Amino acid sequence: MDITEALEQSQPGLVARVKDAIHKHKLNQRSEQTYLHWITRFVLFSDLKDPDALANEDRQLFLEYLSDRMRVSRARFNQASQALTFFYEDVLGKTPAGDNGCAAA
Repeated sequence: MDITEALEQSQPGLVARVKDAIHKHKLNQRSEQTYLHWITRFVLFSDLKDPDALANEDRQLFLEYLSDRMRVSRARFNQASQALTFFYEDVLGKTPAGDNGCAAA
C-alpha cells in the first residue's frame, strides 16, 4: 500500500487536503514527502481510522511508540511530531489541548 492509498482509505480526499495545506505554507518538496510519510505512518498506526475521529491521545500514543518502541533518533522524532502538529492544526483544523506531553527521544 503506498502513501496515497493509505491516506485515501482512511478518508477520501485526505491526500489533497494535506497537499493543499503544504502548498499554502509554501513548503518544499522534501518537506511534503516527509510530512506525508509521518502522517501516513500515524494513520496506519491508528488502523486507518478516520483522522477526524482521532484525538490528541492518539497522537501521544504514536509518539510514545516512536520514542519507546522504535527508538527513533531525536531528529526523526521531532520530524514526526512537527508533521503531526501540522496535520492536526493545518489539515484537520484541530487545536492541541496543550503540549503533546512526550519528551524527545
